[in-house]
Amino acid sequence: MKFNEELGLYQNHGRYFEDFEVGDRFRTASKTLYEADIVNFIGVAGIHEELYTNVEYAESKTLFKRRFAPGPLTFVLAEGLAIQSLLFEKTGMALLETNVRFVNPLFLGDTFYVDMEVTGKRETSKPDRGILKFVHHVEKTDGTRVAVITKTRMVRTRPAESRS
Repeated sequence: MKFNEELGLYQNHGRYFEDFEVGDRFRTASKTLYEADIVNFIGVAGIHEELYTNVEYAESKTLFKRRFAPGPLTFVLAEGLAIQSLLFEKTGMALLETNVRFVNPLFLGDTFYVDMEVTGKRETSKPDRGILKFVHHVEKTDGTRVAVITKTRMVRTRPAESRS
């Protein structure tokens, strides 16, 4: 990971397979869940269920008595934050597998981030790629865990001409 003196930040931009080690941790930027996030997702996904489209229903007849994100939206937003971290910029090849466990709802107005940890790493039979396993903890800024997502990603290895 390179330190950018001008910005005073470590840059994660486009890490190769060799740049990851089991135990490495990364934290994404934070995001607040807005009404527009829910409305746009429902429209695109076709999840026109009163649970998400009717405020009165959400406040009177749901388990949580307030608006919350559909589980798949929570997953998609968390994946977006992971991608925006730029760890896989031009090095990510494929998201191979995911497993999501939702442990708390993400409510309208909640701010959250993703804590990512590398939990596994293996080479493949093809020299241009490797497989990484991650656990992503989706956390609200108040410390409440929202979801635990395990992921398997295929990532490019460092080009042969630049290996030392």
